[in-house]
Amino acid sequence: MSFRPPIKFCNQCGAAVKHAVPNDGDTRIRAICPACGVVHYQNPLNVVGCIPVLDDGRILLCKRNIEPRWGKWTLPAGFMELDETTSQGSARETDEEAGADIEMGRLFSVISVPRVGQVHLFYCARLRSETLNPGHETIEARFFEAKDIPWDELAFRTVSITLQRYLEDRASGTVQVHNIDLV
Repeated sequence: MSFRPPIKFCNQCGAAVKHAVPNDGDTRIRAICPACGVVHYQNPLNVVGCIPVLDDGRILLCKRNIEPRWGKWTLPAGFMELDETTSQGSARETDEEAGADIEMGRLFSVISVPRVGQVHLFYCARLRSETLNPGHETIEARFFEAKDIPWDELAFRTVSITLQRYLEDRASGTVQVHNIDLV
């Protein structure tokens, strides 16, 4: 069950909704407006980000200046916006959080986190420069060698798993997309 509160009012007409299984063959309880008939669906949110790496192998991490997990390190990532692709969202988040100039690469990991109603997508990215200009959501942006990654200070499990898999793949020369379910 997701942490999101149930829908209480119709976003089309404002009437109080009822919660039931629609009569259209659906099998889940949905918020249904008895006034206008709209069925409201709650779907997972997409979190998009990347693993920005310099040519020498150092990885860019950002120290969060916002909750949740203020003061913890993370890969640049955030919620995907409407009217953008997953890679565009990843590039935007990297610019907003680190002010980094990147060349977007391939999709690296897709991590489903049903407990919080999210899907995290991380791309590989090549940093074109060491110049950074972190935005207001970031206390500090810094490059880390693999041996210096602050594992105990990472903000999210999805970031930790993505970094671990990235470093394992890099060491073995493997190129793959990781599909992970965190239950």
